[in-house]
Amino acid sequence: MTAGWEGRLRDHGFRITPQRQLVLEAVEHLRHGTPEEILVEVQRTASGVNLSTIYRTLEVLEEVGLVTHAHIGHGPPTYHAVDDDTHIHLVCDRCGSVQSVPATVAGQFVAELEAGYGFRTDISHVSVHGLCASCKDRAYVPEADDPL
Repeated sequence: MTAGWEGRLRDHGFRITPQRQLVLEAVEHLRHGTPEEILVEVQRTASGVNLSTIYRTLEVLEEVGLVTHAHIGHGPPTYHAVDDDTHIHLVCDRCGSVQSVPATVAGQFVAELEAGYGFRTDISHVSVHGLCASCKDRAYVPEADDPL
């Protein structure tokens, strides 16, 4: 678990609660999880926790800098622990897999955005959509609910 998470919450005026601990543990276990996925993980231990508690807790954990989120798809945000190295999400639009790659792979692109446009990029929220290595080499067979 994130070292000093209790102190981080207290320093920002928040109490240490079992729900906050369970949500943080779920985020760290899942590595990347939507609020609904985090709920399922938390309910393995505490079945009485509901989705609104998950959202409120994630908001607190993000406010104190323990978790952050990215918009990987059109649905809810995906949360991950801040102690992870800053990374970019590669999202396969066919199978839905999400791969994390070091943010340094976009270093030249980010530098050019700042030099040419004065734009400072928050790379921690970047998601690149396309086809993963497995899907790009497979023949495409459309299904009724397949977006591609």
